[in-house]
Amino acid sequence: MNLIRNYRNWRRYRETVTELSRLTNRELTDLGISRGDIPFVAKKSI
Repeated sequence: MNLIRNYRNWRRYRETVTELSRLTNRELTDLGISRGDIPFVAKKSI
């Protein structure tokens, strides 16, 4: 069961990173996120 949860968390993390990476710098700034913060923000989404 732990393996399944870890996999789902990893997928959610990757999807978040992918979606945020598609945004322009302007859109990220509007959200209060810098491009370098994307992995940290994605990790918080888990």
